[in-house]
Amino acid sequence: MNAASGPIIVFDAMCVLCSANAAFVLRHDRAGRFRLASMQGEAGAALYRRFGIDPANPETLIVVEGDNVLRDSDAMLAIWAGLDRPWNALAALRIVPRKLRDPIYRWVARHRYRLFGKRSACWIPTAEHAARIL
Repeated sequence: MNAASGPIIVFDAMCVLCSANAAFVLRHDRAGRFRLASMQGEAGAALYRRFGIDPANPETLIVVEGDNVLRDSDAMLAIWAGLDRPWNALAALRIVPRKLRDPIYRWVARHRYRLFGKRSACWIPTAEHAARIL
């Protein structure tokens, strides 16, 4: 899929875990399916607001494709499903009910800075991947 038309992952570029995930996606999505936008940037903040999420205090990353949005564990599963092998096999975790997945996801998201750290400046992708960042 062309990077100009694929789903957009909106993430927290100040969060060490979130930015590591963004870099992981760029490395393991060789087809260029996903584009990324940080919540700190104009495009990412606008997408968060569009779907009723405060960009100053989000507790989820989102995957946006057209008018559809996925959040919490559904967003992570959609990302894993779009990655190259063997990583796309993680999407099999869909068999775990959302009622069990989402509370774990939300707990980690709420405590992400304490557990993984916070950057002093936003994460910046390599020049090779810059075209996939909004």
